[in-house]
Amino acid sequence: MLKIIIISSSVRINRKSHVVASYFENYLLENDLSDAEILDLKKYNFPLFNERLRFQESPSPATLTFAEKVRKADGVIIVTPEYNGGYPASLKNIIDLLTDEWRHKPVAISTVSDGVFGGSQVITSLQFTLWKMKVLTVPAMFPVPSVDDLFNKDGLPVDKSALDKRAASFIKELFKCIAAGKSMKE
Repeated sequence: MLKIIIISSSVRINRKSHVVASYFENYLLENDLSDAEILDLKKYNFPLFNERLRFQESPSPATLTFAEKVRKADGVIIVTPEYNGGYPASLKNIIDLLTDEWRHKPVAISTVSDGVFGGSQVITSLQFTLWKMKVLTVPAMFPVPSVDDLFNKDGLPVDKSALDKRAASFIKELFKCIAAGKSMKE
């Protein structure tokens, strides 16, 4: 079975994007599509890294665990809010931390916002950064506009069937990229 890591990148108080990360974890597990695990950057509470992992003399156990989980994952879903047209520093911090772990890793992007554009301004900058890291970015995106309208106060989708339909297409594209990445390595 495939192993999918979901990175919940917001570390803010009252963050909204984490409900989307939880949704993806539940969707993958409930439909028996893959093993899934959220790597919650708020729980990791990483310091600002001053060097890439491979050049650190004494990386923390949490840093090594995080890197190993990304390395072993067949694919990654990044769930990121849009903050002032960009993605959070917490996400940039862990992208720049890793090198080999990202190389040729299939990564799908879900953007989240309170507004109607669903984080569309963050997609280009995040995708460009990932391309520089030689990540295989999935062409399908999963924008979540007006997140408070799509999820209730308990973090559950208001219209689960509509969201599941969108997620099925998004996950299908991720799985296609995983298969393509594996055939490229052979």
